[in-house]
Amino acid sequence: MNEPELIEKLRRRVALPRTAGLVLGIGDDCAIVRPRGSLEDWLYTTDMLIEGTHFLRETHGAADVGWKALGRGLSDIAAMGGEPRFCLLSLAVASWVDARWLDGFYGGLLALAKRARAALIGGDLARTERVMCDIVVAGTVPRGKALRRDGARPGDGIYVSGALGGSALGLAAGRGKAWVRHKRPQPRLALGRFLRVRLGATAAMDLSDGLSLDLHRFCAASGLRAEISPPPAYRGATLEQALHGGEDYELLFTAPARVRVPEAFQGLALTRIGTMRRGAAGAVEMDGEPLPPLGYDHLRHL
Repeated sequence: MNEPELIEKLRRRVALPRTAGLVLGIGDDCAIVRPRGSLEDWLYTTDMLIEGTHFLRETHGAADVGWKALGRGLSDIAAMGGEPRFCLLSLAVASWVDARWLDGFYGGLLALAKRARAALIGGDLARTERVMCDIVVAGTVPRGKALRRDGARPGDGIYVSGALGGSALGLAAGRGKAWVRHKRPQPRLALGRFLRVRLGATAAMDLSDGLSLDLHRFCAASGLRAEISPPPAYRGATLEQALHGGEDYELLFTAPARVRVPEAFQGLALTRIGTMRRGAAGAVEMDGEPLPPLGYDHLRHL
């Protein structure tokens, strides 16, 4: 069983109560909740960060770990065109953690929280064999306006922000600008709002597990297939890293063919890489050949 299969299995088992104001549950970047009479929908997302899986204490500084813990959740809010409101953090510390590391961790997290206006309002603390944390981020979006994965239509152009593979390159090299990019992802919050408000994007998601896997999920949600060309690669990154590397936290989005998408937004490149087509839901072709979903899947070998 892989991660998408488990998520779909859970989604089918969970009954959504009509009285709870739940608009969208399991399966997208965020859940969407609509309070009675509200002009806004609330977005909720959660993300885990685990020592040995997402970071190594020998190579990742405490402040970088704190920054990344929040950045992952903020990227989900960005993907839906939302505005962050607050966050909660549950942190389990290992025996090697000291007061200095904790100070650095919270320093990095709070620096990004301040920049994003996502106040830390609570959480939990525990002890375990290795550091683990879970971030919950809440945001808002005007009623009915959230960007979702299931809104793409046949003929829509497929776009990505930035250049892909930088995080994978940084992890492999352990130095340079790509290393900084890996340790401190930049949630594309302003871009997400631009896609929703000004561009009229039809669907969006963040690129966390690699373009090949995330685009497959994106197409499956919209019931379509994709035809693409190779994406723009980060300087020095291989095509394999750009396609499958993961943790870029750029935005993947679609827009109608009639919409003129600018070449850049606030200095960040926006590149058309393909077109959404009718056909087998979830299928992706690159230059006419099937592109397997080889990005990072936590449950691939279960």
